[in-house]
Amino acid sequence: MQPLLSIIEEPLDDIIGIRLIGRLDSSNAGELEAILPERVAGNEKVLLDCSRLEFISSAGLRIVLMAAKKAKQRDGRFALCGMDENIHGVFETSGFLRILRVYPDRDTAIASMRS
Repeated sequence: MQPLLSIIEEPLDDIIGIRLIGRLDSSNAGELEAILPERVAGNEKVLLDCSRLEFISSAGLRIVLMAAKKAKQRDGRFALCGMDENIHGVFETSGFLRILRVYPDRDTAIASMRS
């Protein structure tokens, strides 16, 4: 049986890429919470790739928001990319699109984070 959530870290030169695959909900949000704040604290640029994320709950949204705040406190860059229509809608409804850097795809996000 495939896990509900897979978290794959991908170093992209000066950016830490974190790809989320599957469903991020209250049953597994702790997995992301265990690594994301630490990655943001230890790196100037973190990209959360949501291109294979199928679902995100309020627990997942909270972790993303905490990471974005931590990055801002450190003058770092934190961005998300590759959201499908449903995930984008959740972020839009929550109001997070007004406060987070969100890019349509990975290449666009990487180019923006490096400029």
